Order: sequence, then C-alpha cells, then structure tokens
Amino acid sequence: MASILDQVNQPADLERLTGRDLRRLAEEIRQELIEVVPQTGGHLASNLGVVELTIALHTVLDSPRDQIVWDVGHQAYVHKLLTERKDRFRTIRQYGGLSGFTKRSESPHDPFGAGHAATSISAALGIARGRDLQGEDFAVVAVIGDGAMTGGMSFEALNHAGHMGTRLIVILNDNGMSIAPNVGALSPYLNRLRSDPRYHQAKGRAERLLVRMPLGRRLLHFLKRLKNSFKEFLIPTRIWDEMGFTYIGPVDGHDIGALVRTLRSARRVQGPVLLHVYTTKGKGYAPAEQDPTNFHGVSPNGRKKSAAPSYSQVFGQTMVQMAEADSRLVAITAAMPDGTGLSDFAQRFPGRLFDVGIAEQHAVTFAAGLATRGLRPVVAIYSTFLQRSYDQLIHDVALQELPVIFALDRAGIVGDDGATHNGVFDLAYLRHIPNLVVMAPKDECELQRMLWTALEIEGPVAIRYPRGSGRGLLLDREAMTLPLGMAEVLRKGAGGELAILAIGSMVYPALGAAELLGAQGIEAAVINARFVKPLDKAMLYGLARNFQRIVTVEENALQGGFGSAVLEFYERKMLLPDHQFLRIGIPDRFIHQGPQHRMRAELNLSAEGIAQVIRNRFPDLWLVLEAESEVAAPPLLKAAGQR
Repeated sequence: MASILDQVNQPADLERLTGRDLRRLAEEIRQELIEVVPQTGGHLASNLGVVELTIALHTVLDSPRDQIVWDVGHQAYVHKLLTERKDRFRTIRQYGGLSGFTKRSESPHDPFGAGHAATSISAALGIARGRDLQGEDFAVVAVIGDGAMTGGMSFEALNHAGHMGTRLIVILNDNGMSIAPNVGALSPYLNRLRSDPRYHQAKGRAERLLVRMPLGRRLLHFLKRLKNSFKEFLIPTRIWDEMGFTYIGPVDGHDIGALVRTLRSARRVQGPVLLHVYTTKGKGYAPAEQDPTNFHGVSPNGRKKSAAPSYSQVFGQTMVQMAEADSRLVAITAAMPDGTGLSDFAQRFPGRLFDVGIAEQHAVTFAAGLATRGLRPVVAIYSTFLQRSYDQLIHDVALQELPVIFALDRAGIVGDDGATHNGVFDLAYLRHIPNLVVMAPKDECELQRMLWTALEIEGPVAIRYPRGSGRGLLLDREAMTLPLGMAEVLRKGAGGELAILAIGSMVYPALGAAELLGAQGIEAAVINARFVKPLDKAMLYGLARNFQRIVTVEENALQGGFGSAVLEFYERKMLLPDHQFLRIGIPDRFIHQGPQHRMRAELNLSAEGIAQVIRNRFPDLWLVLEAESEVAAPPLLKAAGQR
C-alpha cells in the first residue's frame, strides 16, 4: 500500500485526502517519529501527542498565509514534516540540520521562532494586530500547552487580547488534565451554538429588543446570570469568558474529524477564541504513554553515557546533604525538578521544594520573599531561563541584599538544543549587578564546595555550571568551603611570558592547552579563577608583576564577560601599557545546534583551539624565547591561592 506521507509534500496536499487517509497519515507520522527521534535525539512524547491536532490545523488553515505560532516549538516536529521539510527531517537537531524548535529563517511556515515557553500568545496577538493594521485577512493561531499556560506572560497576553477583541485563536493543548464525564454531549452542542455567527447575530438582536421593553434591562441581566450559572455548573469556562474569549471545548485532540469541524467553526468567530483540546502525551507509543516524563526528551541512540555523574546530579546530591545539615534550606524550580537534579530532594524534603511552574520571574521574587523570613532559598534554573528574571534579580534580590542562591545549570554551550538554550550570557548579565557573588566550578567537586560556600554568604550568590558529566572525581563526604574571591594556581609557568586565566568549564581545556604549548617550549601558568565577582585582586596583581602576556578563557559571550572584568580591573589600576592581553570566548553571534565537543572545538574552546589562538595572537613569543633561551627566567608566580 502506498504511503500517504510520501504523497504529502506541503499543507495544500492535505485537501484532497479523505478522513480515512488523514487517519492513516497520522499513523505513518507516528511511525516516522518513533523511528527517527530516538536516533537524532529530541522531544518524542510531546510530538506524538499533537499528531492529529497538527494534521487538522494544516487541513483547515492555508499555511503560510494563515500563521501558526507554536509555543516553545519543541512539539512542532509534525508541523515540519507537513511543511516542505520532510526530506530533511532526519537531520533534526543535528549539526547543520533542522532546528528542534520553530525558526523563521528555516521556513516561511514558521512565522515566529521559539524555544522558551509562554511566548506564543503574545507573538500571535502581535501578528494578528499587525494584520488588522495593514488591512490584511488571514487566520492567526497560537498553540500552547497547559504547562506553558502557567507562565505569567501567557496571562498578560490573554488579558490584552481579550481587552482588544482581536480575531485570534488560542489552542490550549491540554495533556495534563482529565475531562469531567458530565461534559458529555452538551459540549459539542454548546460549541456549535456559541461558535456559529448566526447565534451571535441572533443574540445581539434579542438583546437589543429586550432593552427596549419595560424592565428589559433587568430581565436581560437575569437571563445572562442564569445562563452563566448553568454553563459554569457544567463547564468551568467563566475565566475565559471574563477575559473576553469565546471558549470552545473540550475537544478530543485525537479525533481529526472533530478537530477539523471545530477549527472551521472557530475561524468564523469575530474575536478571540480559546479552543480547549485534550490530548495524550506520547499517544500511540506505549512506553511514552506510560512514562511521558522520561520520553519527553530522548537522547540519540548510540551516544555513550559517561560513568561520571552529571553536574545536575551532583548538585542534587549536595542539596540533600545541605538540607540535612541546615533546616533553613529550601529549593525552588520553574517546572524543572528532574532536569535540575532535584528529584531526590523532592522525595526527601517534599515540603521544602517549590515547583512554581513555568514562571521564572515569580520564582525569583518568591525566593526573595522566603529569604526575608530567614530561609535560605536555592533557585535551581537553567542559565538561559534565568534571563527571563533579570529585573527580579536586580530589584527584588540584589538591591535588598537577600541571601538567595542561584544554581545555574546548562551554562555555556548545551549542544543539540542550540541558540535558544545556550547559556552563554550569564556571566555578562550577572557580574555587573551590585551585591552579587558570581562563581563557576572547574569540576563537580568544586561545585560541591561552591554550594557550601554560598550557604555561608549573607547575600545573593550565583553559581553557573555546564551541561553534561563531571570528571569522575571523588566527591566530598563532608562540607568544605572555599575562601571568598580566591583563585587557584594550577600551573606555575616559567619564563614570565604567558599566563592563562580560565573560569569554570574552560579550566581543564586551558590546562590541556598549556601542556600543548609546553611541548613547544612555552611554559604557561594556568590559574583557575573560580570567582568572576569578586575577582582575586592579589592574584591579578601577581600576574601583572610576573607575566607580560595574559590570556583569559571563558565559555561565555566575550562582551562584558569574565575577560572584560579582568581588563577593567587592569584598566582601573593603570596596569595596561606594558602588557598584552587576549580574551578567548563566545564571539558576537548566536551559536546553533551541534554536539558540545564539536561546537566548542569550532569556537576554539578546546585545548587545541586555545593553544592555536595563543600561537596566532603571539607569534613573536617563540622568537623571544629563542632569543632569550639563555637568559635567566624571572621569579615564578607568587599570588594568593597558590598551591
């Protein structure tokens, strides 16, 4: 039997398919997802859950003229298969391949790029309002999950959309709630009635007639209250009505026929519509249906798993140890207890873990409130998501000098998720905030010590650490802390020619680069800075006294990052004239998806890359060393933190 999917190259091809063909297409798409995604890695369960919904959308709508905005974008794999990207689908999330999220530069069928939650309704409302201002006529649909609906930005957009009355369809893809049986057959009837324009016209005429009658306004008010009370008793829709939306639903998200009919009705409503669709996450694949959390995102087949624990796991283990020792400690996560390593903490201390949903701004200010009562909150959050709480960091935490600890997971290059998830801006947006201590560990053991150190600091602290496994080091069994603001000399160097100052994940690559340079006769010093703020001033003075060339290395944007902090220190102390500086880090561009090791290598953040950049920047160093090979070397580095 010929494949239906092979016959669908663009959304318009769906128009000639029968209902039976569309159901077969859904089966074939599921099979494609189950076959491809475990090989490439990516979001499996969420895409299995929206197969019929996506087919229905592209059957009813005329994409790209009609515009579909997917919240987060991680559930748009089916959308990509149906919008002229089928031939490249097996490159999804691969280096140089399709993005794992929606991306404007990738296809005209992606009207808005995504990657973070709760943005779709705002973006769709902007598109719809722009359509109206330009006198155009097309449908705009935002597809948002019940998880992303917990984000405050979603409600801000709903409030604005209802206020303006703009023609817009918001599809609530609900895979987290069960639908009450008493909805029954009444729901389709109310859906048809309330979405039919003839109903709205008749209702308007009846209201105008009633207000002209004696006591008509009172009667109209009574009838509205009666209708609302009856409807609210059966279907809890009042919140959407009060916000100015026409509520339609719930609709079975796996019934293509019902979805198509309902979407066609929703298109006819002249105003904002909330279409409530319920789906099963992982639909059609038993393991994903039974465990949608673990099958939300899957790793590529064949990728070797490290025997060493991940930084997230070490963070979680240390949090349990700290909570056992200090009853003040509480943890906060924005819908990521598993991703941030807090699952064990949640089981051990369920009353001390707060999952606030996808509401990062609230998470930070909530933590600030807890801190005012003597608690020690730890906000566990991905680096890229903390960007959403920048104002709260400044206004609610740092300004008040509250002891909130920020554990920034996934700092630096994250790999297959690409530009929307790379945590390469945190050092820049954190280090200029007054009262905030900022540090980054070179390995998992140092992460432990930084967490214990943060617990002793009476003020806000941020610790950033990378995605992936540690180095397999023996972890501390007891609490150990670090001297505040003190760096660590790992390699003394000789000759007074070159010092490499590295932070966090770049410390070991810097050591590797020093070994490579050493094989060529360049004995470079290597310092683990540990702290971005405060900097180790004694160590920096020592470098200036003993080394002519100073190199900084960071897995962060160069603009305003760690290297900038070092240069600013020397500029303030007027120590620049006789020295040469080199900053190595993330250039001024967004970094797209690819394996971590490959992307780091391309950015010269590997041992070989660092060594090569140093050779290119200081070609005269080898000539100087050759000319001075018989001259006595200056004293070795003596700085605070030397071991």
